[in-house]
Amino acid sequence: ILLPHAAIPGTLLAILAFSMIGAGVGAAGTSLLAMLASGVVPERRAAAAAITWIMMVAGIVMAAATAGSLIDPFSEQRLATVSGGVALSAFLLAWAAISGIERRLVAPAHQNDDAPSASFGEALREIMADGTARRFTIFVFVSMLAYAMQDLILEPYAGLVFGMSPGESTKLAGLQHGGVMAGMIVAGIGGSAFAGRRPSDLRWWILAGCGGSALALAGLAFAATTGGDWPLRVNVGLLGFANGLFAVSAIGAMMGLAGAGQQSKEGVRMGVWGAAQAIAFGLGGLTGALGVDAARGALASDGAAFQLIFAGEAGLFVLAALLGVRVTMRSASPSMVAAPA
Repeated sequence: ILLPHAAIPGTLLAILAFSMIGAGVGAAGTSLLAMLASGVVPERRAAAAAITWIMMVAGIVMAAATAGSLIDPFSEQRLATVSGGVALSAFLLAWAAISGIERRLVAPAHQNDDAPSASFGEALREIMADGTARRFTIFVFVSMLAYAMQDLILEPYAGLVFGMSPGESTKLAGLQHGGVMAGMIVAGIGGSAFAGRRPSDLRWWILAGCGGSALALAGLAFAATTGGDWPLRVNVGLLGFANGLFAVSAIGAMMGLAGAGQQSKEGVRMGVWGAAQAIAFGLGGLTGALGVDAARGALASDGAAFQLIFAGEAGLFVLAALLGVRVTMRSASPSMVAAPA
């Protein structure tokens, strides 16, 4: 509402608001992963994390579908009203969900009361000194960077290249997250995360998820200069499905490796990996958005700009697939494997 009448104050307020959203999401997500790793028995950690992600994605799908229906016919006042309603509903629901949760949390299932507590700095040095943990940190960063790059540009892509309205493009994002949820469920039913297997058992799921995401992004890159008849909704749904396969298998590997350290507790290691994930997610969204804007200015073509960014994102997923397969294969050594179910 403020931007059309006072561009500078409106822009500063928008920067502050988005920064607060990012900080809140990063802090809450990292703390939740640490709580899952330290408060759930080892054989159920991956399942708990996967179910948490599925519920999160289900909420995104519901919110996107509802908001997409409500903001058409589009107006700035209508957008502000719907956005405010979504934000207030999310806050109240989150408050109700976490109220008193630490009092109800059972004692950590895997702890040694006699072991000295390690500081975050000591835990970080231990992880960086551990080859497998260090490579997994890099894998988390690269894969989440690739995962997040289309987050802020998919809807503008649908509008600029395919002529979709804001409501239609919002529903398209809901379709993508519906695909993510379906991919997570398929991976879980397939036995990867929910069976409590070793990280090395998950490498084919990671390869399938990252490889499928790269192919789907290559399709979006190709469609950027063809538009029109391209089956965009199918392409976006397949991208979400592959993202879901990757996400749930990465969660399973993360939980399996969380207890591999000799001194660090699971929560601290998950905190480090959660921080890498949060930083990469924020940086990915920023890189994708700034990259498209810069490419549009340099190439003077919307389609070519999106094509460049989607192609780069596909390349990152290929790199993530190679890193993920390598790190999970190396984790097969006895010292790096979490206790099987």
